[in-house]
Amino acid sequence: MKTHSLLCQAQQTSFNAQSLIFIKKPSPFSIPAFHISFTNPKSPFFKARSRGILLTACISHGTQGLTGGTGSGNVGNIASVSSLQKEEEEEEENQEEELQMEVNRQGLENESLWKQMKEIVVFTGPAVGLWLCGPLMSLIDTAVIGQGSSIELAALGPGTVWCDNMGYVFMFLSVATSNMVAISLAKQDKNEVQYQLSILLFIGLTCGFVMLFFTKFFGLSALSAFIGSKNLHIVPAANTYIQIRGLAWPAMLIGWVAQSASLGMKDSWGPLKALAVSSVINGIGDILLCRLLGYGIAGAAWATMVSQVVAGYMMIDSLNKKGYNAYALSVPSLSDLKTIFGIAAPVFVMMMSKV
Repeated sequence: MKTHSLLCQAQQTSFNAQSLIFIKKPSPFSIPAFHISFTNPKSPFFKARSRGILLTACISHGTQGLTGGTGSGNVGNIASVSSLQKEEEEEEENQEEELQMEVNRQGLENESLWKQMKEIVVFTGPAVGLWLCGPLMSLIDTAVIGQGSSIELAALGPGTVWCDNMGYVFMFLSVATSNMVAISLAKQDKNEVQYQLSILLFIGLTCGFVMLFFTKFFGLSALSAFIGSKNLHIVPAANTYIQIRGLAWPAMLIGWVAQSASLGMKDSWGPLKALAVSSVINGIGDILLCRLLGYGIAGAAWATMVSQVVAGYMMIDSLNKKGYNAYALSVPSLSDLKTIFGIAAPVFVMMMSKV
């Protein structure tokens, strides 16, 4: 009896889509010896289909089947080589990308470093000028007064020391302002910056009036104790100087707050312009009032007082141009005072030790 079918089944590990089933054409007079059910789960056909393998039947008498062993091995080797080549190409691409990213990062770091250095120079250059304007005005006063009365020149020393050193006591306002404004700007909270400016300007104005009245009523006694009993002849001239300059205390302290706020906003040009203008006014005022009009030490005091008022106004105007309302004042709450005290207390103690 002729065989009705041949099933070409490879081993389970090498069975793939290239496996072929060759079935010889049965004789029309013969009866099949057995029957394979395609619905039997245990049949090899069902197992092959369950693995997702396509079985191709070839009905031919003389065709030889290709077993899955050699063909599948070649295909597997080709696929492995292609996969390795693809992985190598991907690895090379990743290395090139990492190298390019490293080069770009180093370039950005160098660019960022130079940019930061430029920003530091642009900011600190004008800021240095802020601290030169004060000594420059005192130098102008001394030079002009020195060409007149020797008594007034002697009285100018304790008068300027009194005004400058008492100003150091309120340096905590500058430190607190720049600190709080910079933190609020880092949070990008403009409303908080406006509120802090309002309360700090109020504190500066209040301290200015306190110093004005303190100078008015206690300035003479303080100067007498400071100068000493052996030099009482210069006390009247020195008292005249501090009384006139004392009128500028509110404007001076408000100007300090506004100046520190501008520095906290990374703006050093605005305060520098204000102090440059005030220095020019002071110099012209000294020459005009002291040398030409003969007001002596009183003229120097008036020139300095006017220059400080102008500087304070220009610094307030600089804040207004930045979009803030520097004329809006707010009474600080107890928590605000605690915050300011926590920032300014160490600076206050340090400045008091200098005084």
